[in-house]
Amino acid sequence: MNKYAYRIIIVLLFITALGRAQDKPAYTKADAAKAFEAFNKYFYDSKAKLYDGTTKHEGVAAIWVQAIYWDQAMDIYERDKKPAQLKFVTDIYEGNHKHYDAYNWSNHVVWFIYDDMMWWIASLARAHQITGNPEYLKKSIEGFNHVWEGSHDPSDGGMFWDFKHTGKNACINYPTAIAAVRLYNINGDTAYLNKAKLVYGWAKNNLFNNGRVADNKIGKHVGYSDYTYNQGTCIGAAILLYKATKDATYLEDAKLAADYTMNHMGTNGILPAEGDFNEQGILKSIFADYIYRLVKDCGQKQYLPWVYKNINTGWQNRDKKRDLTFRNYNVPAPEGDMQSYEASSIVRFMQLFPPAK
Repeated sequence: MNKYAYRIIIVLLFITALGRAQDKPAYTKADAAKAFEAFNKYFYDSKAKLYDGTTKHEGVAAIWVQAIYWDQAMDIYERDKKPAQLKFVTDIYEGNHKHYDAYNWSNHVVWFIYDDMMWWIASLARAHQITGNPEYLKKSIEGFNHVWEGSHDPSDGGMFWDFKHTGKNACINYPTAIAAVRLYNINGDTAYLNKAKLVYGWAKNNLFNNGRVADNKIGKHVGYSDYTYNQGTCIGAAILLYKATKDATYLEDAKLAADYTMNHMGTNGILPAEGDFNEQGILKSIFADYIYRLVKDCGQKQYLPWVYKNINTGWQNRDKKRDLTFRNYNVPAPEGDMQSYEASSIVRFMQLFPPAK
């Protein structure tokens, strides 16, 4: 063997080894804690008990995104069950309770669109499941009934995302199914399960194409914009219905949605950047939630190498001075002002997926 061939083999072996290393967690439990601490340091307002929109603290984050940050706090409490973590979950609820008119669903100034409500309604149901707090369940049920009455189309099916009924979006339909199954799991009322099946069925017939989730349907036009949160909530609704009904068709739908995201979104296996200084930076945090549940609750471990590749890449490219991660995992995180939305998803992935010991 000549020296040039030998060098080529060495390089190929190195590249192969590097690729395999990226498929496993290259971060530690301490790194995951550091990422969450940094996120809170730069974005959480401990006095208002709310998350701000940017590192400049010039205003609170969007109303629906606060629910996603609350879910992240619940992830950590559900994992470790420490009293301080439960207090943090309670604090976030109280801060939003004060800021958003005590979750008054009839206040259509505070709440200006149905899908913003449904993110909170699903999170409130989950919070009750985790903590047993009856107030969370009461607010979730009241909200679900309010949105169902105003948003559901009894004639043609599906949920309208806005008060003017301009269109039926994935961001209201799949979260509605998620919230409904959670409420069914809490109180056993089959009316919620039937509503979940109804809405999911409409979404599958109108927004789902072999794993690709359309963003909306306006009239007869279906708008196919690929967003990770729509893929994620589709997965979440499908696996919750699978677990509730044992119908394997739902699980197959979830895998199709995960496969589409993995194989057709992003570049070289890295999820799309999403969110050029706007709320879309939060989308992969939502996806992280439900791909985790597909792996953990349904045993679909084939997605782990892909997930770890994304986490490793994003964490390695963090702003190492602040330990803040970025929405675009493939590039170094900016050192200037950053949105909480775009800094959120790697943090959440790291909390959900077990790092190396």
